[in-house]
Amino acid sequence: MPPAPGDRAARREDVSETVFQVLADKGFGGLTLRAVAAAMGVSTGMLMHYFPTKRALITHALELLEKRTAERPRRARPTAGLATVRAMLLDILPLTPGDTARNRIWVGSWDLSLADDDLAAEQAGRYTRLRSTLLPHLEAARELGELPGDTDPEQLAATVVAFTHGLVVQALFDPARFPEATQTAMLDDFLASTARPDRLHGGSGSHPPGLRDVRTTEHGQN
Repeated sequence: MPPAPGDRAARREDVSETVFQVLADKGFGGLTLRAVAAAMGVSTGMLMHYFPTKRALITHALELLEKRTAERPRRARPTAGLATVRAMLLDILPLTPGDTARNRIWVGSWDLSLADDDLAAEQAGRYTRLRSTLLPHLEAARELGELPGDTDPEQLAATVVAFTHGLVVQALFDPARFPEATQTAMLDDFLASTARPDRLHGGSGSHPPGLRDVRTTEHGQN
């Protein structure tokens, strides 16, 4: 018997919490209706009132993962331009256990997305949204003179995302080679490489204006 309408919303929340827990523990490879039902102590038949197929379960898991990612605590956006871009990218990198777990789940979902046209389109949409969130800050950096005047912000946004997610994958597979300090230094060097040559000096070391201030504040340096 399907759950009563009044119970459905509350039970769906319970189901979502269990889906996310199974996902965190076992990844997408271990995310099955049977695994979720066992974790909840219910029958697979009951769970199928919410997710009639594994495809429906996976779709819900991806939606839930995107929601949890969007709601995670984030660094303050310090100033307009590259300093804010830096903060946004640090929020993506696997610098803490929680960030690492979330990135492992995302990377684990890619195989499923590559094998399913609809999931692939949804993943492409996520990348589009990520680039669009970076775009206004890159445009601001160009207006502030941090980037060359002929910089194409849309192309740079694509490059920035490609670099950051490439670093994510390397850090997940070889965390000893890419600890937090190394990831942060690589990000700073990458952002410095995008800046105007004449903005790489003048009290900012090898980094564009604003980046050094943010980094030293985070690490308590003078």
